[in-house]
Amino acid sequence: MSTPHEGDPFAEAAGEAVETAVTSVRLVLAIADAVRRHQQRKAKGAAQEPAPAEQAANDAKAELKDLLPADLSAALLKGADWPQLAQQLMALKTAGVDLEQLLPRVGEIAVSVRDQVAANHERIAREGTGQWEKTLRETLPAGPVREAILSSPAWPDIAATMGRLDQRGVDVRRILAAAHDEGLGVDRAVAKVLAAGEVPATSRDAILSWGPMTEGLDLPKDLDLSDRERALRQVAVSPQENQRFARLVREAMPGRERDADLMVAARQWPVVAARMAEMESGGQSVQDHLAGLMADTSWEKGQGSLGTRLLQTTSDALRRPPGTVGTVGRPRVSTTAARAQSSTVNPSKAQAPKAQAPKRAAPTDPQVVRAAPAAKQGRTR
Repeated sequence: MSTPHEGDPFAEAAGEAVETAVTSVRLVLAIADAVRRHQQRKAKGAAQEPAPAEQAANDAKAELKDLLPADLSAALLKGADWPQLAQQLMALKTAGVDLEQLLPRVGEIAVSVRDQVAANHERIAREGTGQWEKTLRETLPAGPVREAILSSPAWPDIAATMGRLDQRGVDVRRILAAAHDEGLGVDRAVAKVLAAGEVPATSRDAILSWGPMTEGLDLPKDLDLSDRERALRQVAVSPQENQRFARLVREAMPGRERDADLMVAARQWPVVAARMAEMESGGQSVQDHLAGLMADTSWEKGQGSLGTRLLQTTSDALRRPPGTVGTVGRPRVSTTAARAQSSTVNPSKAQAPKAQAPKRAAPTDPQVVRAAPAAKQGRTR
């Protein structure tokens, strides 16, 4: 087994899992040897002395072949205490213990320990990346840089690095902001070379999502809802967050879990998941807003599929104050007004105010977006 590279979290985790498994082998062999000595002392008055270390090491090496997994055998042979372990093994064999039966059982124990340690590292890594996905969502605007980070095979390593920097008191958000500007420049330069254009074209999914459902959300212009995994990366919602949001919906609809599953399977679910993530980042309770889903079940009837109707109702519930009930139905979207108000048009730039346009209150019906009429000259409010 090669020595893990220092600083490589994957190699370090694998090395720790194997080393922990080897420790369990040492423990089992030490206990077996203690039992051997005790039995021999009872029968003969003294335990049999082990063979010389060098001879025992050579003999035991042959015994290990094919009886233990290769990574565990290699770790044992390279350990500083291998001569002592070899003496214990050969003493057990001399005392009548069948190593061909003992070692595979010890190997099963060690493999179980190794896999448990590896799974624990994987769990910690998942939790760690989930935390930093949230940080990316709050720090970086939606776009090619954020998606490139989350889709990179090196993302767990990147998240681990951010975690270590954070533990040392480094302002990771400031580094991310600076890295985003550099990454955006790289993206544009490469796109220019590939003749793909510097700015991605607005996707059909982004166009169709304009309106109340996406109001206030930072969504990319090239939103791709046909690829669920990519769409969740684009809105910086981790798999763990997505599973938790789906569970919250099921819990809010007792007895209607199948209907909730239809909603989660709907095409625009990642947009609703992004809304939930945004709410939690702002300290709002998603559960309180979802509590009204069973109070008004008018989503059971209407146009479109049940999952889509429920998705629209859930989006509406998340944008209303908790405990209020709104109308249900497919939103009628004014493309002109939605384009002017939607953050998906260009989430990194603020919308410029229109000249001589008075401030208007938000529409009373959140499902309907209408284009604002031109302001009358000289009108006062």
